[in-house]
Amino acid sequence: MSGRDPFCQPRRIRRGAALTLVFASVLVAGAATGALPQADPKSAPDEARPAGRAGRHAEIARAAEEAMADGTSPVEAARRAVSRSGDRWDAVYSRGEYEEFEDALDGQYTGVGLWARSREDGRVAVTKVRPGSPAAAAGIRPGDLLRGVDGRSTDGRPVTEVVSLLRGDATDASAGTTVRLLLERGPRTWTESLRRAQLSTDSVTVREAAGSVTVIRVDTFTKGSGEQVREAVRHAPPGAGVVLDLRGNPGGLVSEAVTAASAFLDGGLVATYGVDGEQRVLHAEPGGDTTRPLVALVDGGTMSAAELLTGAVQDRGRALVVGSRTFGKGSVQMPSRLPDGSVAELTVGHYRTPSGRSVDGRGITPDLEAGDEALQRAESVLRGLGSPS
Repeated sequence: MSGRDPFCQPRRIRRGAALTLVFASVLVAGAATGALPQADPKSAPDEARPAGRAGRHAEIARAAEEAMADGTSPVEAARRAVSRSGDRWDAVYSRGEYEEFEDALDGQYTGVGLWARSREDGRVAVTKVRPGSPAAAAGIRPGDLLRGVDGRSTDGRPVTEVVSLLRGDATDASAGTTVRLLLERGPRTWTESLRRAQLSTDSVTVREAAGSVTVIRVDTFTKGSGEQVREAVRHAPPGAGVVLDLRGNPGGLVSEAVTAASAFLDGGLVATYGVDGEQRVLHAEPGGDTTRPLVALVDGGTMSAAELLTGAVQDRGRALVVGSRTFGKGSVQMPSRLPDGSVAELTVGHYRTPSGRSVDGRGITPDLEAGDEALQRAESVLRGLGSPS
């Protein structure tokens, strides 16, 4: 690996490029990864580092090679090897999944418009439905359980497999093809047949609220979303407070979250993170608006890169955080190619907020607890703060 900080460099979204993926932007979220450049598993002898990520990669690569030699699925063999690690964020993607995810980073994807994540009991719960999507037209709502896809149970399945089923990767399904979902809402269980569609992420939306408040909502951190946040802050009316709505945001491109943080900070530390024991830092760019009142809005669906941003503005006294405790996903993954072209993403470390707090497994506690009325509370707080002097 080079000494360059990959999170702070421009990303080229190409086949084989460093991948930082928001699963939610491509239909279903159980993980939101912060990924480093692909590693070369031959860069050092395996016996010199058997307990690290490289050692785990070598084990997974061997499983894939053996499956190829036996004529069985190397992806399934690699996934079985990954499952033995016990790390819930380790995952394997087929070549097609990886390429589709890269495309999704440009803001376009084929799907049904669901955001969801795996619960602790192994079931998959819908967290958000895209307006105007096939899922919205079918009446699917946040809180519904996704129990099956095309006759296959989703309970206990790795998120990567659920994504693959929804997208129809096994058959190279395209927009217009049908996918049948088994859903559960309270005592009711039913099926819906949806036609996949070509959708755009539209991850940042901006609106003006009463009382000189600008609400900036970020659904996921995809390519360009950080700069969209900065532009929204630059064009907010003079004196207007900002609500940065990160509820249900499962994370995404860490570099974009750092750019978004730069909208509110004048340089300085955003987070630290470890890569196989080596500590590195993420810094905001100078020149952000440090005087405009800011409230960050979070909930249990706020994950990964969104938590990194929240922790930065909270620790540095830049924002009041309103809502409920965040998810607690603070691990960093590195993707590397397997012999058949599939990709293994393995955890290499964890990030910490500027004050040194670990987010992983803990989440971020808001300064002001609020439930369904969180947005109204945030707007009220900003009106009470008034214009910056």
